[in-house]
Amino acid sequence: MKRNFSATRGFTLVELLVVIAIIAVLAALLFPAIGRGKAKALQTPCMNNLRQINISVRMYADDSSDAFPPATNHPPASFTAYTVLLKSYVGTGASPERARLFACPADTFCYTNVGDYVYQGLHQQARFYYSSYGFNGGNFSAGNPPAARWPGIAGRKLTSVREPVKTVLVLEFAGLYPYSWHEPVGAWHYNNAKDMVSFVDGHVSFIKMYWDATQPPNRIEAWQYDPPAGYDYKWSGD
Repeated sequence: MKRNFSATRGFTLVELLVVIAIIAVLAALLFPAIGRGKAKALQTPCMNNLRQINISVRMYADDSSDAFPPATNHPPASFTAYTVLLKSYVGTGASPERARLFACPADTFCYTNVGDYVYQGLHQQARFYYSSYGFNGGNFSAGNPPAARWPGIAGRKLTSVREPVKTVLVLEFAGLYPYSWHEPVGAWHYNNAKDMVSFVDGHVSFIKMYWDATQPPNRIEAWQYDPPAGYDYKWSGD
């Protein structure tokens, strides 16, 4: 008896290439969305950290005759030494270097003073007091005779700040330069880098930071001048 067997038809090379091309297109569309979702997820705990730190700084001021932490010379301590003063306010029972409150989860890289990329977060480094977040303390004294050359609110009375809704209190340290941990572009300074910022009035926002590339070498960082109109923050308490 003769039997007929129907042969099983497989994919042709052209069909296989078409399927691969479709998968590649879908992956190209999907991966950026996944990356944006991951970046957004890292912003939430960072925002919560800044809210708690903001409250702690205000509690410190309440116990210090309404004054913010005093000015400390020699950056980066002028921006991060405040963490030591908050030890009894952060509610962790730990010293700052062991308090996750001061570690932004997106803080996985930084730059040296010459702009070289470093695969290490600021919260892992002793010279930054193990903190990802900087206090608006740029008004430290410098020069001869010593004088406060740049804006900031270190040592000022909370009630002396004229625009608390726009005046920076504590922010991601990257915003002082500025660059961004959340939307990096591979540059040490660049205009409109987006960073998480908390303000004297207590709110926290993810905003653009201004950088003036025309400034001379001794004024190249964002914290050294208030931004022009159109930005949602300022460093000065006046």
